[in-house]
Amino acid sequence: MGIKKINTNKAPAAVGPYSQAIVCGNTMFISGQIPIDPETGEMAGNDIEAQTHRVFKSLKAIVEEAKSSMDNVLKVGVFITDLNDFQAVNQIYQTYFSEPYPARFCVEVSRLPKDAMIEIEATVCLLFDGCCVDKDK
Repeated sequence: MGIKKINTNKAPAAVGPYSQAIVCGNTMFISGQIPIDPETGEMAGNDIEAQTHRVFKSLKAIVEEAKSSMDNVLKVGVFITDLNDFQAVNQIYQTYFSEPYPARFCVEVSRLPKDAMIEIEATVCLLFDGCCVDKDK
């Protein structure tokens, strides 16, 4: 079983020696995304709401580049620089996912690359017929 790199220009290019996402078998691992606008290369907004939406747009673009959907996201890791922003992030999070929500962790960190307020990584199931995410249960 080989490893396949996933890359899209609808999400920011990697800022280091890593891939936007890697697929191994039926699983895609998306690297942490920070709120960089891929068209301008600039940070998308200076508040948690704008930055969170930008990160989710990037995650969604990567998922769709792999011909999948946000319904197949199994696990999400959220890193925020201020845990007081947890509620705002949750409200936005709910607009990108539906029941059953992915497994998730959220931690406060002292600093993120480019002084972003949020970074999110995800693990996605790429099985399509009979996907491991059963929305009927």
